[in-house]
Amino acid sequence: MELDLDLQLACADAALPTLERFEEWARAAIGAARPVAALTIRLVEIEESQALNRDYRGIDRPTNVLSFPFEAPPGIDPEDPVQALLGDLVICPAVVRREAREQGKDEVAHWAHMVVHGILHLLDYDHITEAGASEMEALETRILGGLGFPPPYDDET
Repeated sequence: MELDLDLQLACADAALPTLERFEEWARAAIGAARPVAALTIRLVEIEESQALNRDYRGIDRPTNVLSFPFEAPPGIDPEDPVQALLGDLVICPAVVRREAREQGKDEVAHWAHMVVHGILHLLDYDHITEAGASEMEALETRILGGLGFPPPYDDET
């Protein structure tokens, strides 16, 4: 699978996963869904995460990951294999780190989960309905297991 990943560092955090880790997790999440894919992962401070979450979701607090799927302009078929752009993920390292600590999870495993979770949203999966949540959680668990990580939902309270 050919992947073009633009990693944007818009935060001062020094303890971040490497570009290679982000690419590994993205490839696993995209899998066979696309032979060629492009996406941006932007790592942001709490203030930017909160502003985006407020402006786009109406929730005035920072969040772990936001997914912004690419919307093809009229005349471009989003299913055309040449059209590889999935969209953008915005991840807040401070929230990811806090959640991992609060949930007693390995921080790297939680990072991988946030990338996989966000990319599945870019691939049109959601957890709005119970059926959708079950499908998405099962897929996340399978992908993360393939990467050597434990099931992401087993230890949540």
